[in-house]
Amino acid sequence: MAPKMTTSSYAVLALLDLKPWTGYELTQQAQRSLRYAWPKSARLLYSEPKKLVERGYATTYKEQSGNRSRNVYEITSEGRIALEEWTETRTQPPRMELEALLRLLFADHGSIEDLYRALDELEADIGEHHQAIVDLMASYLDGGHPFPHRTHLSVLFATFQIDMFKTIERWIEFARDEIAEWETTKDLGMTARTETLTRLLANDQTPLSD
Repeated sequence: MAPKMTTSSYAVLALLDLKPWTGYELTQQAQRSLRYAWPKSARLLYSEPKKLVERGYATTYKEQSGNRSRNVYEITSEGRIALEEWTETRTQPPRMELEALLRLLFADHGSIEDLYRALDELEADIGEHHQAIVDLMASYLDGGHPFPHRTHLSVLFATFQIDMFKTIERWIEFARDEIAEWETTKDLGMTARTETLTRLLANDQTPLSD
């Protein structure tokens, strides 16, 4: 039985539609272009092309590189049909994994200093991703897009990423200001400030809405 197609399978198939890649090249490109929307481990990505070959959505051939040969993967016509059919299917519900938010949710098991550190680490990581997207956009202005006919898609994608990064960075500053008023992370409950924030949220507003 051919392995089940996952969202990651289709993402790799879409990359194969751009050009043939070796397994290593495909993994590198996937981590570069997918990490802001569909981050997956190199191990998982490296296994996807083989699954596509099993399903008949890709083929593989040997290519000489110096004294070594390497497998190159290429999409098939059946793969292109599968890719078109995938674009018509229902998307998966969104999900977000931010360990700093999980640390915040259970901050009553640690100290305020622990919580500040988690926010600092989140800020550093988000800042790195934010700057990477900014630098990538600057490279496009100098003709640096590897697939220039797809620039309109990449730029629209980047507008979401940069706006999201800015929102997270603003929230981090807001969270620091709130935590500065806490004496402890434990058992504060429904304070006057918490009630104010709750009323805003219940009306679909936040202090970041300005």
